[in-house]
Amino acid sequence: MVALVLATATAAFAAPTGTAQQAAGSAQCANRETPPPPVDTSEQPAPGVKAPPALEVPEKPIGGDRLGECGLILPPNQAQPPSGITAASWLLADMDSGAVIAAYDPHGRQRPASVIKVLLAMVVAKELRGDTVVTASAEDTQQECTCVGLKDGGQYTVRQLLQGLLLTSGNDVAHTLARQLGGVPNALRKMNAMAKELGALDTRAQTPSGLDAPGTSTSAYDVALIFRGAMKYDEFAQAVKLPQAQFPGRNGGTIMLTNDNRLLANYDGALGGKTGFTDDAQHTYVGAAERNGRRLVVVLLRGQQTPTHITNQAAKLLDYGFAMGPGGVGKLVDGAPQPKPNVVSTQSNDTSSDAAADPGDTGRPTPTAFGTVGLPITAIAGIGLLAAIFLYIRNKRAKAARARRQAAQAAQGI
Repeated sequence: MVALVLATATAAFAAPTGTAQQAAGSAQCANRETPPPPVDTSEQPAPGVKAPPALEVPEKPIGGDRLGECGLILPPNQAQPPSGITAASWLLADMDSGAVIAAYDPHGRQRPASVIKVLLAMVVAKELRGDTVVTASAEDTQQECTCVGLKDGGQYTVRQLLQGLLLTSGNDVAHTLARQLGGVPNALRKMNAMAKELGALDTRAQTPSGLDAPGTSTSAYDVALIFRGAMKYDEFAQAVKLPQAQFPGRNGGTIMLTNDNRLLANYDGALGGKTGFTDDAQHTYVGAAERNGRRLVVVLLRGQQTPTHITNQAAKLLDYGFAMGPGGVGKLVDGAPQPKPNVVSTQSNDTSSDAAADPGDTGRPTPTAFGTVGLPITAIAGIGLLAAIFLYIRNKRAKAARARRQAAQAAQGI
């Protein structure tokens, strides 16, 4: 018992708690808990409303220990990434194996801007039929733009809205689809539940469009997870790779939507992607490409357009990734880590614990209050006691019978 207490005390002093680990990580990595401070008033809470607290930082980095680093993360003996990458956080990963092949501050928390529309589109693709007809409302048309140009009372299929969401980043469309999912609060709940299910634990959507709001958060790692998950839905994968799409015009007829992802036209093997920008988020991007049967996803967050456009920076990183071998520095997980069952161990260093062990684990007979050895002895003693009682009763009955016979003989004068 003393040894156990000493071991526990030693472990308590030797190993920092989860809170201490988070504090240490936060001290080393500026954006471990929250994105950088906003540059405008877009994240000020409404009067009387508190801003949500920062998301909890997982005790172990999702995807592997190295992904908890906040600098450049490369496999051993790997060439340096290309110059001109302005993103504060970026990541390259294999879409199929999930191997993270290079990254820079992958779990650093940033703002997604319109890249969060990938998460909204994923929920839409999961829950709504593409041919479902939706009627736009006046509130939809009054969203802060960029906008496709919906008409109050206009009717659109979910498929058309999904194309407007992904090709031209319509905030009016995002609001319409959120209403179709049960209203904006319910849509956000579904988006955040989906992120958590994927293992994107740095992510909290506060608006369906990606407009900045208090508590908004994501990371390059999470955006890669979300895009990889969304590409498994055919409705999403087909829409995101369209160079153009026809859309109902506000004044009748049709208009042509042009995809604002430059990589579709300028990068061989491009599979689609999504751009984003707000003053607080700066430029964001996620996209994928295929070469020789290998599919890579690239994410850049909080980047600048100079000296190189953000999509050209993505192209440079994709070239770099395709030139790298199959090794990696971490992994895109296939779902959130599950908590371990809370099993209380009954084993200790003394022999008494052996008697309490699970017979299914030890192969020993089921112990009783008398112990595994004492059970046969107890049984024999019990049998002996029963035999003694039986003999005692039989002798007593025999004595009573003799007494009755003697009394009868005396009465007859024998």
